[in-house]
Amino acid sequence: MELPKHRVILTQEQIQARIPELARQIEQDMGTENPLVVVVLKGAFIFAADLIRNFNFPHQVDFISISSYGSATESTGVVKLLKDLDEPIKGRTVLLVEDIVDTGLTLHYLYEMLKIREPKRIEVAAFLSKKARREYNVPVKFVGFEVPNVFVVGYGLDYKQMYRNLPFVIGIEE
Repeated sequence: MELPKHRVILTQEQIQARIPELARQIEQDMGTENPLVVVVLKGAFIFAADLIRNFNFPHQVDFISISSYGSATESTGVVKLLKDLDEPIKGRTVLLVEDIVDTGLTLHYLYEMLKIREPKRIEVAAFLSKKARREYNVPVKFVGFEVPNVFVVGYGLDYKQMYRNLPFVIGIEE
């Protein structure tokens, strides 16, 4: 697979060093609450798998799929729920695991939708954050990395369903 013109944003070594640190932060905050880890598909699945492998506390896992990008590099501004949770969350502590928080539109939509279901609390863990693009004030408690305002792929993040398998993160240069 030939990569497009790019620059490396995060190396595999940087990612693998940060994940256990983030897992310890989450454990200290909610490790006694048996949280339901809600993984936002598809982009967060690799991050979530590595994160969960570092958890040393009871938890359950569920998946939700939502889209605001389609095959574009910019959000369409329309959020679609593609797959809902299998587990009820009323009264539960929820750890929402997201790949990237960019404008915050998708996370805002998802957070508000889940709040209606009356969980005990919702915390968000995001692999990447782009504060420079934030349009919605969304509560992200656990952040793997802040990244520059470039289109990034790798480690679960894609462009037209490609490059998710990269063990590092690159910024696509157009």
